[in-house]
Amino acid sequence: QVQLIESGGGLVQTGGSLRLSCAASGRTFSAYAMGWFRQAPGKEREFVAAFSWNGGLTEYADSVKGRFTISRDNAKSTVYLQMNNLKPEDTAVYYCAAKSTVVPIIFRGPTSYDYWGQGTQVTVSS
Repeated sequence: QVQLIESGGGLVQTGGSLRLSCAASGRTFSAYAMGWFRQAPGKEREFVAAFSWNGGLTEYADSVKGRFTISRDNAKSTVYLQMNNLKPEDTAVYYCAAKSTVVPIIFRGPTSYDYWGQGTQVTVSS
């Protein structure tokens, strides 16, 4: 089992940047595929970015491609989401998720993931 704790959310103006962190504890961090999702009020949880379990593959939602960067530090058991050029439509609660797997593919569906953090609020003002 793994526990996930997100941090780094906040209020930022349009065009600003934030870096989210997701600290994991528990089983070997490198044995998990990791993803970031977000959920705005009244909307379904949507895929933002993800790593395959060995970190060899990354994938982004079209809406964030070129602005967001996912990275991981296995030594620190932490996944990051660097968010640049933020827009009001990026406002949401952001969640980190982990999937126990050794299949080197990207998982985009939230139901594919086994563990979730509590979420961190990101608000982008216009």
